[in-house]
Amino acid sequence: DGVEIEWVWSAGSNKANEYLRSDAVDLGSTAGSAALLARANGSGIQTVYLYSQPEWSALVAPPGSDITTVEGLAGKKVAATKGTDPYFFLLRSLNEVGLSGNDVEVVNVQHADGKTALENGDVDAWAGLDPYMAQTEIEHGSTLFHRNIDFNSWGFLNARTKFLDEHPAYVTRILVQYERARQWIRDNPDEASAILARDADLSKDVADKELFERTNLDIDPVPGPTQTAVLEEIIPIFEAEDQLQPGADVNQALAELFNTTFIEEAIAQSGAGS
Repeated sequence: DGVEIEWVWSAGSNKANEYLRSDAVDLGSTAGSAALLARANGSGIQTVYLYSQPEWSALVAPPGSDITTVEGLAGKKVAATKGTDPYFFLLRSLNEVGLSGNDVEVVNVQHADGKTALENGDVDAWAGLDPYMAQTEIEHGSTLFHRNIDFNSWGFLNARTKFLDEHPAYVTRILVQYERARQWIRDNPDEASAILARDADLSKDVADKELFERTNLDIDPVPGPTQTAVLEEIIPIFEAEDQLQPGADVNQALAELFNTTFIEEAIAQSGAGS
């Protein structure tokens, strides 16, 4: 019917949220934490789909580092991309051991630049993100010294509410294709990894680690209570670390974040599902 899809590359959840807020894209993928923060701070978005349960974030040290625990980060320089899951992973990890963002020097760079800074010795540690994290682990000998899958806030596909109102049929059709792709990857993992390696310019080992070890696609794609519980754990970090704009009602934002209408219709149309 002449509808064209334009894919826009995003360097991180913070960039995807910028594109959504500025109407540069109609749908954008982010971590759950980033989606909630964006809506709380006034972005007119809703989450319409879950595409994965990832372990895409961890804390990373270069080879030979004496940093082996979160406590060891006190007073250190840590690369992180503010407004993204790795940044909130860092803050939650610090909070868990009685530290805060004020106890480290956060070097705010995009994910790929954080990897470079770590490998060049410009920072002591990095709040990492795959595939860059898998790259430095395999190709540079870096160490993931602190992991916690529960501090990773799921893969959210978000849409501008205006787009949802104006083009509901398009949204449903897009989600039908997302569901087909998710199922195809589950059924054809080796071919999927080869495509990921080719299109993202990764080694096959890196693609395999990201896709097979740190990405769970065997999920219910409908956002609901599980994700709400994850995000409720992040809200105190938003508040303690001054992430919210004046007047922001983060609890109301969470209550209004999920719109399951479109994925439920997509599943009904395609017969797909987890």
